[in-house]
Amino acid sequence: MKVFIAGGSGAIGRALVPRLVAAGYDVVATTRSPARVALLESLGAAALVLDALDEQAVLSAARHHRPDVLMNQLTSLPPRYNPRRLGPWYAATSRLRVEGTRILLAAAAAVGASRFIYQSIAFMYRLAGPTVVDELAPLAIDAPQPFGGIVRATVEGERLATTTDGVSGVVLRYGQLYGPGTYFDRTGDFARQARSRMLPIVGGGNGVFSFLHLDDAATSAIAAIDHGSGVYNVTDDDPAPAREWVPAFCAEVGAPPPLRLPAWVARLAAGGPATAVLTDGRGASNAKAKRELAWRPVRPTWRQGFLAASPEDARP
Repeated sequence: MKVFIAGGSGAIGRALVPRLVAAGYDVVATTRSPARVALLESLGAAALVLDALDEQAVLSAARHHRPDVLMNQLTSLPPRYNPRRLGPWYAATSRLRVEGTRILLAAAAAVGASRFIYQSIAFMYRLAGPTVVDELAPLAIDAPQPFGGIVRATVEGERLATTTDGVSGVVLRYGQLYGPGTYFDRTGDFARQARSRMLPIVGGGNGVFSFLHLDDAATSAIAAIDHGSGVYNVTDDDPAPAREWVPAFCAEVGAPPPLRLPAWVARLAAGGPATAVLTDGRGASNAKAKRELAWRPVRPTWRQGFLAASPEDARP
């Protein structure tokens, strides 16, 4: 079976490609950067330099390789995470989630592929109701910009993925990703912020986060090739409030203990939406994914260590 991964050189792609190859899949992976071709080839994929928003180029690639399954693992993220400067990056990711998905679905139709897997996010739920929610909980589609825009675009991508005739779509709402190449890596931007005492506990630190290691993001995408349809939260088993994970992360990366800030101070520094997540965010239940995708996280809890090597790490 041939799998076409749009965004194969990203953090998830680098964990996903070698696992697919090891499982016997024929993998075609795209990248925007010629410099990453050698990396993808070293992981066992046929590498393509491709603009995912160039419809004719994507259609041509699909007709040439004729995949059975297509995946949208496309994102555009800044190297430094500043919640007040995310607008352009959110706009770029929104195009990839909507227009990129539409193009990939057109490519699926052109070659008769019947399976499509879409990368979504599990931290776009409205800040209301239970502290840990399932896939039916209301989404923050009317959140302030720029976050509201990325939520609406992500939801539109989900709609396209799950309502296109002839294609069985699986939406994977990933939790906060950690592992190599993420913001939570030892050299990632959240580690930099922690060492600079820029990752505080805000208010009571009651905002709940659901995490996911890259390895578990990869195995969920593989499970979705043969199982499930519709929308799934893909997270670990241990949603946790910021007052628990922030000091643990700071200690792990060698940072001083986090500051404690009142919410009004944090709003001045980081803005209202970022502050609200730290004080009132919702975690996501993975019960449906475990039940229907025949998937279990190898890292059931972030408490095993944000920086610890995975026991099943397949990357070379």
